Amino acid sequence: MGVYTHFGGVPELLQAVADEGFSRQAAVFGRLPETADPMADLCAMALACHDFARSNPHLYDLMFGLSIHGRYSPSRGEAGPILSGQSASFQEAYAYLHDGCVRLVNTRCVRQADPDLIALQFWSTLHGFIMLDLAGHFDNVADPSSDILLPMCINLVVGLGTKRGRADISAADAKAMWASTQRSKTSKALTQ
Repeated sequence: MGVYTHFGGVPELLQAVADEGFSRQAAVFGRLPETADPMADLCAMALACHDFARSNPHLYDLMFGLSIHGRYSPSRGEAGPILSGQSASFQEAYAYLHDGCVRLVNTRCVRQADPDLIALQFWSTLHGFIMLDLAGHFDNVADPSSDILLPMCINLVVGLGTKRGRADISAADAKAMWASTQRSKTSKALTQ
């Protein structure tokens, strides 16, 4: 009865759990430093999202409706502008990705293009990778983040007009930034 009293039913409970996941994901994105390099920042966000999904595979699954046939996916609204039917928690997390793509265009890291569509391309690339990784398709790859995810990010921005050398440097900077963030997190955990 508690579920029905507080949430109205199982679908609403699952949506509340998914929304909590998106709030946590937004908090992870919010802790990432913003640098002068939007490509590096987007790569760091991809690494953070991958880490979040690996640390919370069942929550991530629920958030995106992967194993439950999309029944409780974050989209419950009517068709409208891109992602308009998503929950407020989803919108909060997605805003970090979208803002990073706006920065890519505004700083001329990529050719002039619609940042909304760039964000959807980046999001599709990222979540497709994560879905395959969580399903175990990359178990034989030594470091899926370095060997698959970051090269995909590089290929995406190169396809959008960035010079490969610049994209390679941004990805290397993101990897170093992410490693530093992880070391800091580990140090804090050890001292507590």
